[in-house]
Amino acid sequence: MFKPIIASAVIASAFAFSAHAADMVTQTEYAPAPVEQTTVPLFTWSGGYVGLQGGGTWANADFASGGLTAEEDFNGGIFGGFVGANMQSGNFVYGIEGDLNYNWNSNTYTLFGTETEVGTDVSGSVRGRLGYAFDNALLYATGGWTAARGYVDVTGGDKETETFNGFTVGAGVDYAFTDTLFGRAEYRYNNYGDRDIGGTNVDFDQHAVTVGFGMKF
Repeated sequence: MFKPIIASAVIASAFAFSAHAADMVTQTEYAPAPVEQTTVPLFTWSGGYVGLQGGGTWANADFASGGLTAEEDFNGGIFGGFVGANMQSGNFVYGIEGDLNYNWNSNTYTLFGTETEVGTDVSGSVRGRLGYAFDNALLYATGGWTAARGYVDVTGGDKETETFNGFTVGAGVDYAFTDTLFGRAEYRYNNYGDRDIGGTNVDFDQHAVTVGFGMKF
């Protein structure tokens, strides 16, 4: 009599344990898969900026007067400032920039005992810029309008000046040392066209290599 009762109890216990084990398996929760993190750029070039620059210039001028022609080199230095603004979209950076500089690139000629100084002094440009950013480094191309003031200064006479207008193209690299301070190296070719100055037609162009520092805000 007791054997069937004991057998029934054992079978019931087995079924109860199996059901409990099934519930444990069903209720087991697994940790969710890790969410992939999106990389956020550490630096952006968007915003305005100002800076100072200086370097060397290599210029050439063709003179024509009374059927005579001559060619002269006017090499020297340049120093000035720049101001601009950038907008960054992905890795592409575009913007506008202007600069104003002073040039030291004059030559002095002596004719019949009279000294004549010829050169340019003030120059500037307004340009567009298009670049590609590698985080803190920005490689860019630039081009636009440029102007320079040329002069002929005769000892004992009046100083004659004329403004040359033309185009400028170039390329460079900006590198951000901090969130606000960046350095720059740039090459530009300036074609100022030709003008009549002191009774002589002058065709003037220039190569310039500059380095500088800027402050982004």
